[in-house]
Amino acid sequence: MTARPIRIGQIVPSSNVTMETEIPALLRAREAIAPERFTFHSSRMRMRKVTKEELAAMDADSDRCALELSDAAVDVLGYACLVAIMSMGQGYHRVSEARLHQCTVENGHAAPVVTSAGALIEGLKALEAKRIALVAPYMKPLTQMVVSYIEEEGVAVADWLALEIPDNLEVAAQDPIHLLDHYKRLDLTGIDALVLSACVQMPSLPSVQKIEDAIGLPVVSAAICTAHQMLTRLGLPTGVPGAGALLSGRY
Repeated sequence: MTARPIRIGQIVPSSNVTMETEIPALLRAREAIAPERFTFHSSRMRMRKVTKEELAAMDADSDRCALELSDAAVDVLGYACLVAIMSMGQGYHRVSEARLHQCTVENGHAAPVVTSAGALIEGLKALEAKRIALVAPYMKPLTQMVVSYIEEEGVAVADWLALEIPDNLEVAAQDPIHLLDHYKRLDLTGIDALVLSACVQMPSLPSVQKIEDAIGLPVVSAAICTAHQMLTRLGLPTGVPGAGALLSGRY
């Protein structure tokens, strides 16, 4: 009897259409070089506008989503909204991951929980990145909050660019090829890694390897870091072709 596919669960904002494309795209690319197979399962929390108020209301719904995905006996659970976690206060990714994991334990299908916020921090630490630059689609106050959260975790943000797009569907509609221009607006002097982008709703995969090759530095996104942490929590090798240094299999 062949082993069943690994079940990837995602807690997704209702207006997010990117994580259910980018995480599967990364793990399908991995399937071309590794034996494991994956299926993908989501539960949604209501959110349309990326404001602090809507994010807080949405986060309160995440326990229900964890229970629903636990009913499906998923093997790992990803919370696919970075700014929702970071807007709830410093270090909140640890609180959220522990609480949602406990939901799965109590439901009889214990599964590790990855938040995209925690995954970005862990990905940068895996790369031993001390100074970064980043692009985010958020309004400037939310972007500044994300920058502060990252810096409190011990990673300096040398430069950042806020695209100031409040509507979450408009964020998803951004052409990732535009990142090839956006990153040139940043001062990359002395940085160890570039984050494109710090938002899991903003598509970036087609540009990550191109920009990494152009600048000769690791380029990550919140989605890439989430995939890396999912594989790590599952105890699997982290090699995914064409997805930048973090998913080269070296980390």
